[in-house]
Amino acid sequence: MDDPKTVSSIADSIKKRVKPNDVFITPPSLAKKQIDMIDTVTTDVWYDPFKATGNYFNQFPEGTHMWAEITEGRDFLTQDSKCDIICSNPPYSMLDAVFKRCIELNPRVVSLLIGVGNLTARRLEWMDKAGYSVTKIHMCKVYNWFGMSFIVQFEKESVAVLTYDRTVWRDQNPDTIYNYDKKKQKK
Repeated sequence: MDDPKTVSSIADSIKKRVKPNDVFITPPSLAKKQIDMIDTVTTDVWYDPFKATGNYFNQFPEGTHMWAEITEGRDFLTQDSKCDIICSNPPYSMLDAVFKRCIELNPRVVSLLIGVGNLTARRLEWMDKAGYSVTKIHMCKVYNWFGMSFIVQFEKESVAVLTYDRTVWRDQNPDTIYNYDKKKQKK
């Protein structure tokens, strides 16, 4: 089993990197799978806020398409963009800002490819308070990426397939609480 101190320090170092290296290009076939998960109409405006090589943008269905890519002078966090669907794989180091920006833009659908550990109760709560529910979720593994990933789809005013709470549950029965001191005394 992993040492909790090691796991925490790894996660902490990832979060606090000065210059994150978290641009991972989504395989075209996985981008297409994510796009195909979205129920769409021909009048939808699709937005890829992290275009990179265009693996999402180039496969969007017919209709109006928009994109942002900071390396090409278009920053998702500052670009005003009226859209119906946001679909992309955001850099993990900026997920809080991405979730907040998605809420500000107020599309009908937000579909993001994120790490399994990045779908937090706090982010779910932000989306919930903005009127979004998780309507689809797909777990996948991409070669050379860290851990498993989720394609998570949020939709406005829809029935959720995933519920959450932020309660910290504790077992108050002293016989079932693991006591490190008692364990040490038995040795």
